[in-house]
Formats: sequence, C-alpha cells, structure tokens
Amino acid sequence: MAKAPKTEHSELAGEFTDDGITVLVDIYRPAGTQGDWTLEVITEEDDVTSWEEPFPTDREAFDEFLATVERDGIRSFFGEPEPQPAVH
Repeated sequence: MAKAPKTEHSELAGEFTDDGITVLVDIYRPAGTQGDWTLEVITEEDDVTSWEEPFPTDREAFDEFLATVERDGIRSFFGEPEPQPAVH
C-alpha cells in the first residue's frame, strides 16, 4: 500500500465563518518543498470545492477564497440542495 504524501498546511488554513456559515479552508502543498499551494474548501456537509490551478503563494490562495466569498457568497461552496419530494 502506498503512503499518502506528507503535506504542509498554510497558517492561513482553518475555519472561516461568514453569514453564520462555517467552512474549512484548506491550503496545502507537499511537505518540504517550495511547490505551489492547493486550495480546497470543505463544508459541514462534506461538500469539497477544489481549485484546479495551484497558487504560487498561500496568500494568493487565501485571497482567491476571499474573493470568491465576496463575489458568490459562502453558500456557493455547498452542493445543490436535495430535491424536495413532491406532494400530490
């Protein structure tokens, strides 16, 4: 069984709350490298939003997260709501 590569997490990673909703902002890169940073947002319902392109710095990744919240709202990280059963 292959071991998962070790990662280093940014100091900017952590819980973020807006409009009464909390998400986990995960900013990480391979440990011991100067590689680019990956940005993921995980909701309380385990919806995961991952950016396809990595970021040169953890600050750029966090700024992109903040810009997304400002532009689209924190609810944009949640999957589509479950359809409600039709009542006839």
